Amino acid sequence: MKVSIILASYDSGHYHGGMGQGPDALIAGGLVEALTMAGHDVAVEDIGRVGDAQEREIATGFAVCNAVSGEVRIARDRGRFPIVLAGNCLTSAGAVAGEGADAIIWADQHGDLNTPDTSIYGFLDGMALATVLGLCWRPMAAAVPGFKPVDPSRCVLINARDLDPAEKQLLDTLPVIRTECPGAAEATEKLKAAGAQRAHMHLDLDVHDPEVLQANRYVTPGGPGPEQLRQAVCAMALSIPISGITISAYDPAFDAQANVPPLVGELLNDLLTTIEGR
Repeated sequence: MKVSIILASYDSGHYHGGMGQGPDALIAGGLVEALTMAGHDVAVEDIGRVGDAQEREIATGFAVCNAVSGEVRIARDRGRFPIVLAGNCLTSAGAVAGEGADAIIWADQHGDLNTPDTSIYGFLDGMALATVLGLCWRPMAAAVPGFKPVDPSRCVLINARDLDPAEKQLLDTLPVIRTECPGAAEATEKLKAAGAQRAHMHLDLDVHDPEVLQANRYVTPGGPGPEQLRQAVCAMALSIPISGITISAYDPAFDAQANVPPLVGELLNDLLTTIEGR
């Protein structure tokens, strides 16, 4: 398969800070070589620095989405499958826009469903899925080329176990499809029944059980092991067209043994094989 890896190395508006170091660490950890050895034609594109260095987190976050949307669109125009390596989850809004995805599969220990009205900490990335679903930051999201909010009925939320009270209340009112990895097949059937045609797959690496794999500083007990997650997302990719993938939230400072990069390589190789073989 022809693959474009798109690097978006930002964390909370900071270039190459914190989880913004993750994309480069995954590349340095042999991701391109792993995909190439599996027979894929891999190109790497880097959005580099975007916007004004003096801009604050919100403006920079959406500038990253703009840049990613453009790179994803270019990749697809060239017949290449886009994989975005991002520091922040909000970046998936740019990938969804560039792909024209009408559904989202969101694997994350967090719900990312806060809004400016409900957020306790004002953490923009905690509003990432809410942005994709059109629940907040509407004018800024609408300015991202190609962005259209995803209907909540076409959203699968996998293993979100660290939810704020306001997120729990919101989920009680939304038709979001919630599941853990063993229920992935049933969740995919619900997604298809909702009319999904092409889904973006967002994989926040902190969805994993931190006792098995810790990707960043956010630690909540539970979650799938790497093999469980691989099996679940591949089963979903076998059942519904996947338009692109985002891998987010890897902070190499919390991975002293560099366990994450080879596991990401295995995950993506299995996913690409599944997508290619549909």
